Amino acid sequence: MISLKPMNAEQYGRFEQRTIKDFAEDKIKSGDWTAEEALQRSQESIRKFLPAGLDTPDAYLYAIVLDEDGKELEIGDIWFNMMQHPWGTEAFLLDILIYEKYQGKGYGRLTMAALEEEARKAGATRIGLHVFGHNERALHLYKSVGYTVTDIQMSKEI
Repeated sequence: MISLKPMNAEQYGRFEQRTIKDFAEDKIKSGDWTAEEALQRSQESIRKFLPAGLDTPDAYLYAIVLDEDGKELEIGDIWFNMMQHPWGTEAFLLDILIYEKYQGKGYGRLTMAALEEEARKAGATRIGLHVFGHNERALHLYKSVGYTVTDIQMSKEI
């Protein structure tokens, strides 16, 4: 069974470091940022969306926990922010990671179901997300659990 447990300060510290590094790498891979600027810009982005860290209003940060025979294992983390729109309230998924040794076992799918439950409890009527074009594994997961493409941005090096 998968559950989402609010992060504590220690977990948040690990999450923040990993997220800054991973986001910078994704932006480099996508061609949006140079290697020289990526870490700084990634830090600025995290500060923008989590200005008060764990205490940021409308930010939901969780450890993904697997209950295996009564023993709880932390297998990843997930972050979404609640956003108000004219049509309603959206939970926007900003980051999800299943740690490498737990990938490929169906935990991503179970985590997405747990996300829906938490988002509903928080008042969301919709979940939105962004996925990098090079992240085919994530794109496949999202499509397999019912997400549809709402926008596509493309580019070609010339």
